[in-house]
Amino acid sequence: MLTATPKLIKGGLVLVDPDSGQPLRIISLQYNPETLTRSLQVQGTENSAGDRSDALRLVGPPIETYKLDAEIDATDQLADPDSGSNATTVEFGIQPQLAVLETILYPTSDHLKQLDSMASSGSLEITPTQAPLTLFVWSKTRIVPVRITEFSIEEQFFDPNLNPIRAKVNLSMRVLSVNDLGFRHRGSSIYMLYQQQKEQLARKATQGSFSILGIGGIPS
Repeated sequence: MLTATPKLIKGGLVLVDPDSGQPLRIISLQYNPETLTRSLQVQGTENSAGDRSDALRLVGPPIETYKLDAEIDATDQLADPDSGSNATTVEFGIQPQLAVLETILYPTSDHLKQLDSMASSGSLEITPTQAPLTLFVWSKTRIVPVRITEFSIEEQFFDPNLNPIRAKVNLSMRVLSVNDLGFRHRGSSIYMLYQQQKEQLARKATQGSFSILGIGGIPS
C-alpha cells in the first residue's frame, strides 16, 4: 500500500502593491532553510525621570526580526534539458533568481530617471519612491509585512562564462508593525492578523502549575 507523501510547502516573499493590494510578484525559496532565527526587542517606556509606574508598561509591539540563509542551485534546471528554464540557466546561471531578490532593494530605473528629470527642471520637492509592500510567508500562520534590512550573497560556484550556479543568500528582515505603518496602511491589517494568531496559539499551550515550579504559590 502506497503512503501519500505530505505536500512540501515553501517559504518565500510576496510583493504587493500597497495601494491596490494586488500581488506583483511571488518569490518562493528553492529550498527551505534548516534554521530560521527570530529576535524580539521589547518596546517599553524610556522615562528618564525614573517613574516607577512605567516599569511594566509596553508602548507597542516588540521590534521583531527574522534571519535566514537561502540556498540557490542551478543543478536541477541544468539536469533537465526539457525544462523551460534550462535555456535561461545555461545562458545566465542563477543570476535571474538572484536579481529577483536584489531588485526588491532598488527603486526602479524609470523612477531614477524621473527623479533626475525633476531635479533638472528645478523641482523643489522630490518624493522618495514607495516600494512594494513585502510580505514574508512562512506557513499560513506566519504572513507578516517586513522590510529587508540586510542582504548578502555568497556566490560559490561558476560556469565557464562566470555565471554563478550556486549561491547562499543571507537575508535579514524587520517586521513592520502598526507602529511602523500606522493603522490605516494595508500592511497593518496583515500584521494585526499575525499578532492575533500568536495570541490564539498562546492559548493552546499547556498551562503550568506552581508545583512544577517547586513553590506553593506567590509569596505575599
